[in-house]
Amino acid sequence: MVAVEIGAGVLLASQNKRRAARYKLDVPIRVILQKLTTTLIRDGRGTELSEYGMCIMVGVELGVGEEVEIEFTFPYSGEPIRVSSVVHNRVGYRYGCEFIPEGQGEEQVAVRLRQVLQTFAGERFS
Repeated sequence: MVAVEIGAGVLLASQNKRRAARYKLDVPIRVILQKLTTTLIRDGRGTELSEYGMCIMVGVELGVGEEVEIEFTFPYSGEPIRVSSVVHNRVGYRYGCEFIPEGQGEEQVAVRLRQVLQTFAGERFS
């Protein structure tokens, strides 16, 4: 496990049989959920992050396989990142979501996400 200090917190990276390092952090998030007749927006917390997904805690019922958008801002970054994702697992109101970039705009978001994680980790992703 690698610890990287950012501001007042510490970002911990673990790589136990995963595609990419997972970083422990605590950031406010916003979950955007498109329903048939309405759009729900709920605030929550992001607690773990990799270039492929995020663990979120949010007080809304989400089903495994459900698609949502997650919006968050890194510490010391002014511009929010919004990416489409799918819920892969859940325990209570804690959800494991995989990012599913759709289209050119979200591919650019994925590149930006990797760049920010590289900065925090001080290493290069392959």
